[in-house]
Amino acid sequence: MATALKIVESSDAAEIAELVARSRTAQAQIEHFTQEQVDRLIRGMVWAVAKPGVAEMIAQHTVDETQLGNYDGKFLKIFRKTRATLMDIIDDKSVGVIEEDKERNLIKIAKPVGVIGALSPSTNPEATPVIKAISAIKGRNSIIVAPHPRAKLTNKLICDLMRDALVKMGAPADLVISIDVPSVNKTNELMIQCDRILATGGGAMVTAAYSSGTPALGVGVGNAVITVDETADLDDAAEKIRISKTLDLAASCSSDNAVILVDAIYDAMLAKLVAKGGYILSDQDKAKLQQVLWVDGHINAKVVAQSPQFIADFAGFTIPVDTQFFIAHETGAGPDHPFSGEKMTVTMALYRVKDIDEAIALTNRIQAYQGQGHSCGIYSQSDVNIMKLANGTRTSRVMVNQPQSASNSGNLWNGMRQTFSLGCGSWGGNGTNNNITWRDLINETWVSKPLAVAKQLPSDEELFGKDVMALLG
Repeated sequence: MATALKIVESSDAAEIAELVARSRTAQAQIEHFTQEQVDRLIRGMVWAVAKPGVAEMIAQHTVDETQLGNYDGKFLKIFRKTRATLMDIIDDKSVGVIEEDKERNLIKIAKPVGVIGALSPSTNPEATPVIKAISAIKGRNSIIVAPHPRAKLTNKLICDLMRDALVKMGAPADLVISIDVPSVNKTNELMIQCDRILATGGGAMVTAAYSSGTPALGVGVGNAVITVDETADLDDAAEKIRISKTLDLAASCSSDNAVILVDAIYDAMLAKLVAKGGYILSDQDKAKLQQVLWVDGHINAKVVAQSPQFIADFAGFTIPVDTQFFIAHETGAGPDHPFSGEKMTVTMALYRVKDIDEAIALTNRIQAYQGQGHSCGIYSQSDVNIMKLANGTRTSRVMVNQPQSASNSGNLWNGMRQTFSLGCGSWGGNGTNNNITWRDLINETWVSKPLAVAKQLPSDEELFGKDVMALLG
C-alpha cells in the first residue's frame, strides 16, 4: 500500500512538473509584451466567458455541476463581476515604470513573478478563475488553476474558453492551464512547484499554501458581522441585508452571518427583516437546524448554499413559502454558540445590544471565534459611530450602508478593488490586508537616484525632544 501511494504521488508530481514547464514556456513568450498587448489579452479573456449567451451557459453549467447557489447569483458573477474587475484594472499601468516618487527620487518598475498557482473554490468557481487569470496576465505571468473537485468541469470549461481566446489573439494557450482531474496531492504539488500561490478556498488549503515553502497570498475565514444603529435608514438596511444574505444562496464568505441591532430600533428593524422574507426560528426549529448545519464541528457540505426550503425539509421543520432566509436569535459567541460562526447558508444570527459600544465589543467576540480580520459592516448615518466601529474592530474592511457580500470584494458603487481574494492581515493569519489584484502578483524593481539636496539630520533636541532627553539623561 505504501509503495502504491508513493507511485501515485510520484506520478502526480511528474504531471504537475509537465504543466509547470508548459506554463513557464508560455509565460516567457509574453514577458516583454507591451501594456497594450497585455491589456488586449485580458479584454479578450473576459469577453470570451462573459459575452451574452456564453455567460448564461456558464451560469447554468455551474449550478448543474456544483449544486451550490443559484442561477441568478452565478450569472451576476460571470457576467457582471468579471466586467467590473476588468474595468477596475484595465487602465492600471502594469508594464515598465509603474510609479515615480519624485520627492524620494525613486522609480518602480514592474516585472512578472512567473507561474501563478491558483486555488479555486467550489462556491465561486465561475468567476474566480477568470479574475485570477486576468490579474496574473495583467502582470505578464502565466497561471495554473487547481479547482475544487466539485467544480472541475466548470473550471475546465472556463479555462478552455480563455485558452481559445488567447490563441486567437496570437498568445500561447498555456498562459492559462487547468488541472482537469484535480486532487489534494496535485494541488499540493502545484503549490510547491509554482512561483507564487494565490489561494482562495477552505482553511485547510490556505494553511497548506502557507506551509508549502512557496510565497503565498491566502485569505482568512469569513464571518461578516453587520451592525444597524439608531440612525440607520431601516428600509434601506433591511433590503440590503436581504440582498447580501440571499446572494447566490450565501455561497460567499462575505454573507451576513450575524446582524446586531441596537435597542432603539430592534423591534422595528426585526419587523422589516421579517417583511423581507426572514423567518424567525423557534427554539425547536433552531435546534433542528443546528443538527444539520454542522457535522463534527464542521459546516455540513450538504446544506451549503442551498435554498431555504431544501434546508428546512432536510432539517425537518416547516417554513412559509415566501421564506428567503432564517433568523436565529443568539446571545453568545464562541464554540458553545455555533450560530455565532460562519454558516455558508441563508442563516443569520440576530443579536440585541444597548448601543454602538456594545455592538463593537460583541463584533470582536464573534470574530475572535471566527472571521477576525475579514470584514464587518454598519448601517448608520452617524460618522461618529461608523468611525468608532472602524477603529474598535480587528477588521480589514468596513462596508457602510452597502450589501456586504456584494460590496467588500469591490462593486460599481464603491472604490474597493475588484477581487474574490480578500486578505485578512495578521488577524486572520494572512500576509496582507489587501483586496488582492495584479499588483500583488508582480515583482518591483526600485531605482534609487541621489537626491538633489541630501537630507540633513536634525538637532538632537528636534529629533528626540527635550522632555525625553531630560527624562532619560
